[in-house]
Amino acid sequence: MTKTGWLFLLCSAGLLNTIAAKAQSCVARPGDDAAVEQTVRDMFAAASNDDVNKFDSVAAPGFYMYDNGQRFDGDSIMKLIAAQHAKGAKYVWNVTQPDVHVYCDEAWIAYVNDGSVQPAPGATVTPMKWLESAILRREDGRWRVVFFHSTRQAAEVSAH
Repeated sequence: MTKTGWLFLLCSAGLLNTIAAKAQSCVARPGDDAAVEQTVRDMFAAASNDDVNKFDSVAAPGFYMYDNGQRFDGDSIMKLIAAQHAKGAKYVWNVTQPDVHVYCDEAWIAYVNDGSVQPAPGATVTPMKWLESAILRREDGRWRVVFFHSTRQAAEVSAH
């Protein structure tokens, strides 16, 4: 074999080893699914308590979301929620039926948010369900939300 052939073979073997090592590091780690779910729950807890610092700790730089037909960044959604809270509105958000997928340092989650809205003190509490999804990235060993999407679930149609 020529010197060039040996060099090519060595480089190819090194590349294959690098690819194999990367593939091994891209498997989900134990606890990733639960950590992804908890990150989304932490985002809701921060919003429920108007805790901007907590929200910023779970939202990745550049975070944005689509909700109610609009685009929001982290600051704008937190200001909107805080303004509604100031008027006495109460929101309940619960992550149910989570479907989590992790690959390397990226994850996505889809779930049903089974909650309620009370627009003002004494107003009727309206049960609501939203179909939601989020994309997360692992940064410095913890999951952070990069993108979030929420769509109100359509009313169930009776088969009668």
